Amino acid sequence: MKFSRLTIAIAIATASSTAFAAPQSFKTSRSLAMGGAGVAIAHPASANISNPAMLVSGHHDWVDDFGLILPSINAAYADEEEVVDQIDDIQSDIERYDDLINMGGSAADIQNSASNVKRQLEELDRDTLRADLGVGVSLAIPNDTVSMGVFTTATLRATVRGNVAQSDLDQLQQVIDGAPGAELENNLDSNGRVLASAIVEAGISFGRSFDLGLENPVQLGVAPKYVQLRTYQYTAAVDGFDEDEFDQDDSESTKSGFNIDLGAAYAFGEDQQWNAGVAIKNLIPMELDSKFDPILGEEKQTFELNPMVTAGIAHSGEYHVLTAEAELTERKAFGYGDDTQWVSVGAELDAWRYAQLRVGARYNIASNNANDGIAEETQLTAGVGLSLYGVRVDVAGMVSDADLGGAIEFGAAF
Repeated sequence: MKFSRLTIAIAIATASSTAFAAPQSFKTSRSLAMGGAGVAIAHPASANISNPAMLVSGHHDWVDDFGLILPSINAAYADEEEVVDQIDDIQSDIERYDDLINMGGSAADIQNSASNVKRQLEELDRDTLRADLGVGVSLAIPNDTVSMGVFTTATLRATVRGNVAQSDLDQLQQVIDGAPGAELENNLDSNGRVLASAIVEAGISFGRSFDLGLENPVQLGVAPKYVQLRTYQYTAAVDGFDEDEFDQDDSESTKSGFNIDLGAAYAFGEDQQWNAGVAIKNLIPMELDSKFDPILGEEKQTFELNPMVTAGIAHSGEYHVLTAEAELTERKAFGYGDDTQWVSVGAELDAWRYAQLRVGARYNIASNNANDGIAEETQLTAGVGLSLYGVRVDVAGMVSDADLGGAIEFGAAF
C-alpha cells in the first residue's frame, strides 16, 4: 500500500524545504516588539531597513554616533489545524491498517482501521502549516553632513498543505462498506505540497538633512540595493514520491535585479518631540513566476514585489516613545495566505538607558475570510532591550489567533 507516502512527503517537505509564501517585510527585534512600527522611530542601524531618512534624524546621544546589528533573527510559526499532529496520527493509523492486511486481520478490524484513515485524511485535506524566518545585518554611521549605512536581509515564508483526492476517499469507503473485491490501489492521487517564496537583499543607505524653508530641516534618505527573488513549488504525489529523485531545479525559480528604497522624516514641536516619517520600499516593481506544477496541473503562480508605502508618527521623550503607523498600500499574498495591509501602534519605556520595555499591536485591514490558507488579522507584541556600555541585546515575542513568533537581536550603539 502506498498511501503512507503522503505522510512521508509532507513530513519531509516540512523539515527540508530549502526556501521558506509571500514573506513579510523584515522587522528588527525592536520594531517587532512595537507592533512592527519603525518608519518614525528607527535608530540608525535599523533605519537602513525601515526608513533611510532616520539615519540622520534626531536621536538620543547614546545611539547617534554608531549603530550595529549583528545579527537580528526572527521566526514565526502558524499551525491552526495542528497539521504535524494530524500527520503523526495518520501515520499510526496507516501502520495499523497495513499490519491488519499483512497479518490477515478480521474484516471488522480492517473496516474500522480504514474508517480511521479516511477520517484523518478528511481532516487533513486543505489544512495548512506556515513557517517564517528573517535574518538581518546592518551597520550605520550617522554624520552631520551625510549619514550612511550598509545592510543585508533575508525573509522567507513556506507553507505546507495536504491535498487529499476524493478518489482515494472513495476507495477507503468501499473497504469500509465491505464491497466485494474492494482494495486500495497503488496509484493513489493524494499529495502533499510545499509552496514558498524568499527575498534576499543587500544595499547601502544614505541620509541627509535639507533646509526647505520649513521651521525645521527635512531628512531625506535613499537606499539602492540588490534584490533576489525566489519561489519554490513542490508537490509530492503519493505513488511517485521519492526523495532521492528530488530535483531542486524543477521546483525553484529565481530572479535578481536592482531596486531602491526612499524615505523622509520631519521633526516638529516645541522640543521637536514629534516626528513624522514615510518610507517607500521597492520603488521598482518586480515579479517572478513559479515553476509549472505538473502533478496538480496548475498554471504558474506569480510572486509580485510591488512598491510599499508606509507612514508613521511618533512622540518621544526622555524616557518614552509612542508611535503609530499604517501601510498605505496592500501586499498581495502568494499562495495559501491573506493579503496584508497593517496598521500598527507601539510604545517603549526606557529605564536610564540600561533597559527598555516595549509593547505593541497591529491589525491587518486587508484580511478577508475567503483566504485560501491561514488568516492574518490581529497580532499582539512585546519585548525588552538590555544595554550595557553600548552593547545591546533585544528580544521580542508575537502572538495571534494563528501565529506564535519571536525575535532576538545583538548589536551595539553609542
